[in-house]
Amino acid sequence: MPNLNLKPKNVLLRPRITEKAAVGADKFNVYVFEVAENATKKSISASVRDAYKVTPEKVNVVTIPSKQVFVRGKKGVKSGGKKAYVYLKKGDKIELI
Repeated sequence: MPNLNLKPKNVLLRPRITEKAAVGADKFNVYVFEVAENATKKSISASVRDAYKVTPEKVNVVTIPSKQVFVRGKKGVKSGGKKAYVYLKKGDKIELI
């Protein structure tokens, strides 16, 4: 069961700024955020509404799996996480930088 007491300011961790995310924001009006593990689509939508004063049309959530890495002769684990694709209306924008 999802945590219903999740505060909107604790849902969005940071914007995910990559080349692919920048192209998506320019062409398709889609913004990518890293979100909390227990975040739901409704809590992400409410958090974006509070933080950026825009209403998302659609939210897609993707779980990033953890990966094993081998660096400088040592094994380790690269932690996974969760990211959200937030779709906005044509005229809306979010200033990330």
